[in-house]
Amino acid sequence: MANASPDRILLAIGLRLTSVLLFACMNTLIKLSEAGGATIGEILFFRQAGAAAFMVVVLLTGPGLRSVATSRLPAHILRMAMGLSAMALTFATILALPLAESTTIGFTMPIFATILGALVLGEPTGWHRWGAVVLGFVGVLIVAQPGTGHFPLIGALTGLGAALLTAGVSILLRQISRTESITTTVFWFSTLSLVPLGIVYAFAMQPHAPLVWLLLVGIGVIGGAAQLAMTGALRFGPVSVVVPMDYSSLLWATLSGWVVFGVLPDTWTWVGAPVIIASGLYIVWREHVRRRIETDQAVVEG
Repeated sequence: MANASPDRILLAIGLRLTSVLLFACMNTLIKLSEAGGATIGEILFFRQAGAAAFMVVVLLTGPGLRSVATSRLPAHILRMAMGLSAMALTFATILALPLAESTTIGFTMPIFATILGALVLGEPTGWHRWGAVVLGFVGVLIVAQPGTGHFPLIGALTGLGAALLTAGVSILLRQISRTESITTTVFWFSTLSLVPLGIVYAFAMQPHAPLVWLLLVGIGVIGGAAQLAMTGALRFGPVSVVVPMDYSSLLWATLSGWVVFGVLPDTWTWVGAPVIIASGLYIVWREHVRRRIETDQAVVEG
């Protein structure tokens, strides 16, 4: 990856930006479908059912279903449980908060990834990154303004919980990716999720207007395409280049919130969001520096 060509880097950036746009569209559809009467259980089911169907089509028209055979089913089950819990909390945050605010809270994921990397994996974490962690939580306090009542507490809690679980998934994926391809990981996550979500949907299903059904199907198809584009970007570009593209989602969230729902971020969101973004970007940069130093040392010692 260190020797990736400029063309591949541009492809990686393009894929990641595409995924950001698609996820922003999906989030808008989530709020619209909930406004039309859909429950979060139904939304989750269609999100994963659509993604699973999308993956099956991709596999059948490409490498085939045999290409996703795995000997690490327990690891995929754990990834499914953590990922599905993170997704449920993320959707709950989207429904509880305006799109810009829910997106901003989600930017705390690199902060939690740093904490978990130090505690779980024992990764070296110097004062630079710990300082960025503190700065990131200061940004959260600026956005949420706890005690003032302007920011729903449930939205803040579900958003931070989603970011924590998503960070945990990223740690787990580091282990899984040593033996499993991106396609295999996405396929098993989508299909395994249908087991618990199928049970939930059996109790949550209800009649809807045709437009709501279209919204639910759109959530699944767009979400599946976004997930493939997001993970596929990492095949062509390093994390330090690709991940910062995710912060462009705030622009789409703000635009969608304004055009579709007539809501703009308040002053404190405009103040706190750059603080959280700066924290995340610095963490990504420090990780890039650390890995580059480790690589140089390995070359010298080799």
